[in-house]
Parts: sequence; C-alpha cells; structure tokens
Amino acid sequence: MIYSNIDRFMARKPVIGISMRLELETDRFYLGRDYSEALESLGAIPLHFSLIPNPQYLSEIVRRTDGILLPGSDTDVDPWLFGEEPRPNLKKIVPEKEATDLLVLEEAERMKKNVLGICFGMQILNVYRGGTLYQDIESDIENCLKHEQGRPLARESHSIRLLENSLVSKIAGDGFDKLRVNSHHHQSVKAVGSHLRPTAWAKDGVVECIEDTREDRFVLGVQWHPELSWKWDRLSRGIFEHFIAACTADDNR
Repeated sequence: MIYSNIDRFMARKPVIGISMRLELETDRFYLGRDYSEALESLGAIPLHFSLIPNPQYLSEIVRRTDGILLPGSDTDVDPWLFGEEPRPNLKKIVPEKEATDLLVLEEAERMKKNVLGICFGMQILNVYRGGTLYQDIESDIENCLKHEQGRPLARESHSIRLLENSLVSKIAGDGFDKLRVNSHHHQSVKAVGSHLRPTAWAKDGVVECIEDTREDRFVLGVQWHPELSWKWDRLSRGIFEHFIAACTADDNR
C-alpha cells in the first residue's frame, strides 16, 4: 500500500515499538539513538521494549502500539531456527533477542500490525515466515560484494536494483534505478518466507528488501540502515515516512 498524501495522516502521532539489544558483558538492554531520533523527527513516538520473551508482556506491547520496528543487531540469527547447523563464520547468538522478536512478530501477525524490519529485523522477519538465511555471505555466495563496509557507517557503499511497481520502488520515486545504500551485515535472505517477496537486490544477487504480498498491512524489511541516512537520503526518509503514515492511517480507518 502506498500513501500518496502523507501529510493528512499526520494529525495523530502513532506509537512505534522498538525492540532493544542485550549487551552480554554488562547484562544491560540498550539501543542506538538513530532509530528513535528518525521516528520522533518524522512524527512518531518511539517506545523501546525490553528483551523479555514473555508472551503476555509482548502481547500487551504490540496491542498498545501502532507499529513495530525490529532494528539491526550485533548478533546473528541462530541457524537452528531455519533447520541448519552452525557454520564456522557464525557470530554470537543472543537467544533472548530472537525469542522476543519472534513472539512480537507472532502478535503483530495476529493483530495485523505494521512492521518495519531493518537488517537483523529483516532477517528474523524472513525466518519467522519460514524462510532461510545465508549464514555467511562471503562463504556462501561466489563473487560476492563487500557487505560489511565498516566506518563511516552512513557511507553508501554499493548499488541496489529495485523491482518495478514494488512498494520500495514507489517510495524511491524517480531515479530508483540509480540507488546506493550502506551495508553492515554478513548474513542475508536465502529462501524467502511465506507472504513475502524480494523487491531489491545488490549486484551480487543478495536480497536487499522484502515486502508482504498482502494489501491489508505494511510489512517491509530492508537490509541496509535507513536510520543512518534519513536526513539526506530520499529513499531512507521515505521508508520511515510511509511506515509512520501506515501506522497513523490504521487508527483512522
């Protein structure tokens, strides 16, 4: 669903739930400021929720919010969740992160809530829907690009190709065939999950975006980090604007 007149949806600020991270060394929850600052600046109220995989707690979080943002993480998705054993280049796993995000996705699906998944968030969305991941791009994909670019984090390091008439191409508007994005991941979507379709790719074939195929909700996953570049990049800003507009529009049906 594309929103052609975003301004009219901005009368009420929607509440967007954002899952956090868990720092194993200090046993504390945390999250970088960029996600919340992007949402707040563009008209939403960000609400962090803890990695407490209690179904009742998370059901209340989803019920009280207008949409869910699943952010990036410095962890990998456990390959056990998609039927594989761990490969040598698998990085750290935080079970609380996966369990929380999966329960939130289950509740968001049941309540038909809008979802934006970024990097790890896109990957866990795909796994929740029954899809699989490449555990390590460099090991699994021949002649791959460099997808862990390092600093500066917001630098646009590689180009992407968008599927015509997809949600992400409509958000991008004119010039959607000349886009570059930042890149901070070593896992990526392999088999696409149910009710999802790939709509953007890097030149090495790595899937950079997935979208829900159903028209009654906004569910979008992007592999890059629009929260790092929304201030100057039209596509990154548009992703947040349309997500927020969808969350606000649902309240005004």
